[in-house]
Amino acid sequence: MTITRFAPSPTGHIHVGNLRTALFNYLIARKAGGSFILRLDDTDRERSKEEYADGIKRDLDWLGLHWDRVERQSLRLDRYAEAADGLRGAGRLYEVFETPTELDLKRKKQLNMGRPPVYDRTGLNLSEAEKQKLRAEGREGYWRFRLDHERIEWTDGILGDISIDAASVSDPVLIRADGQVLYTFASSVDDTDMGVTDIVRGADHVTNTATQIQIIRALGGTPPAFAHHSLLTGAKGEELSKRLGALSIRDLREAGVAPEALLSMMAHLGSSQPVALKTSLDELAAGFDLSHFGASPTKFDAEDLWPLTRELNQSLPFEAVRDRIAALGVPADLAERFWRVASQNITRLEDLADWWRIFHDGAEPQIDPEDAAFVAEALRLLPPPPYTDATWGEWTAEVKAQTGRKGKGLFMPLRKALTGQAHGPDMSEVMPLLQVVRARG
Repeated sequence: MTITRFAPSPTGHIHVGNLRTALFNYLIARKAGGSFILRLDDTDRERSKEEYADGIKRDLDWLGLHWDRVERQSLRLDRYAEAADGLRGAGRLYEVFETPTELDLKRKKQLNMGRPPVYDRTGLNLSEAEKQKLRAEGREGYWRFRLDHERIEWTDGILGDISIDAASVSDPVLIRADGQVLYTFASSVDDTDMGVTDIVRGADHVTNTATQIQIIRALGGTPPAFAHHSLLTGAKGEELSKRLGALSIRDLREAGVAPEALLSMMAHLGSSQPVALKTSLDELAAGFDLSHFGASPTKFDAEDLWPLTRELNQSLPFEAVRDRIAALGVPADLAERFWRVASQNITRLEDLADWWRIFHDGAEPQIDPEDAAFVAEALRLLPPPPYTDATWGEWTAEVKAQTGRKGKGLFMPLRKALTGQAHGPDMSEVMPLLQVVRARG
């Protein structure tokens, strides 16, 4: 069975970059009738917060990306210790003692000599007596995985054939001196134990993938099928990573972006298919194929979410918004008309409240100085509410007869006086909704 996973660290709110990873893995599982795991990579005890774990679940639930089960790395520490012991026994995990300063000096020396800054495996050759001496000096040991110096190859679902020389990569640190298990190791153990078959993640993880393939094999597992999607940039190709915090799913939700708009964009962005609104995850899954995606950095502009949100919201049937409209205080006999009138003039559903304020409380009139006398005369001819479907036509005909105005010079000043806006819904539809006309004084 196809098994995928989304493995965020609960150290902050997930953003559009995280969502792309979550959605790709979700759609692969959905299309294959498989299983989608939400795995909270929470081994960082200081930075992991329950509020962020709850926030991740809330964001995914809002998007409809429902998981089949939840796993937490913090509950699997005994399993990681067991796996580490196995790797030590096989000679694949070795203790090292260099400080960050010493490692930095080694890297600089290697670079000055024209060599790649790869860890020199000094720790691999330490005797037990030498280790005891270092500990007596106050040094704390941590653990690296000994890579087999061979080419690590796989066919990436997006990037194609990948080949990395393991000798060009430092033996990765898997366990810190304080005992904290790092992502590279914990994820390899989890993916092996949980039978994960497919992993999609960002292109910045390609080197991690190479080392994890060896770790998974050393654990006795079979590496999943890997794919690495392109990284997002800003609309002009600028680095987006520093802005991702401002593009959190939570903030986009609170701004009024429709979940369908966000999912539709993330499912198509960077692919050969145009971004088009899809209203269901089944529809997205049916057309999803990793082969449609390329390796080039992908431009993302949050402003592009608004046309999709507008398209979605304007297409909603009345039944989908009935309760929201009722909550605004719109009388039941006017509710369906209100939706018909307002729906084609909103982007966010929250914009409905602004339209009801106009109709219920009256708009701040916009009257140009040159139209002041004309509007005053026109309003003198307007009876008080309530109005009917015929009111606008009858009123403007009388105003035209009394003032001689016609066309735009007749209609525009009256629209602005009644609604406070130069554009909007058909005024014959608006009039029966107007409860107050503030311009009447």
